[in-house]
Amino acid sequence: MNPRRFLWPRVAPEPAIEPDTVTALSAKLDAGMQQRLGRSVAILHLDAGDCGGCEIELRAVRSAVYDLQRFGIRFVVSPRQADVLLVTGPVTYNLVAALEQAHAAMPEPKMVVALGDCAVDGGVFKGGYAVAGGAGTTVPVDLLIGGCPPAPERIVAGLRALLEANARRK
Repeated sequence: MNPRRFLWPRVAPEPAIEPDTVTALSAKLDAGMQQRLGRSVAILHLDAGDCGGCEIELRAVRSAVYDLQRFGIRFVVSPRQADVLLVTGPVTYNLVAALEQAHAAMPEPKMVVALGDCAVDGGVFKGGYAVAGGAGTTVPVDLLIGGCPPAPERIVAGLRALLEANARRK
């Protein structure tokens, strides 16, 4: 027997993302954003102590496949410019004050998204000595996007749902 057969098993490639799915999600997201804010959406990403899995998926969302910037969704570095606070990771005790300050510095209307199982309820780190819990223990959360880590399609669909729900509430 060939020893390489066991060392490097053949892995079936993942199915390609349907371009129509991405286009449809992006169009709905753009329509919801315009109804809610009447302008582009600025997202502030706050890493509250995560492992890095959600950041990899966020990078994929910002890639050329989804290209959210063409629909007016951009990531910013200042809470004063942000409309959406995107929290990843379990909120550790040393980042509770930073999360509260970022939320307080954001202008109204502001929305908070907890991205990933860790940000929802602490995930696999729940009950740890350094973990305060999910993002909801510190700031009011408008949307929970579960998954460890959530797929880019789920992130885009979640943002679309958040903007559509807020447009209906308005």
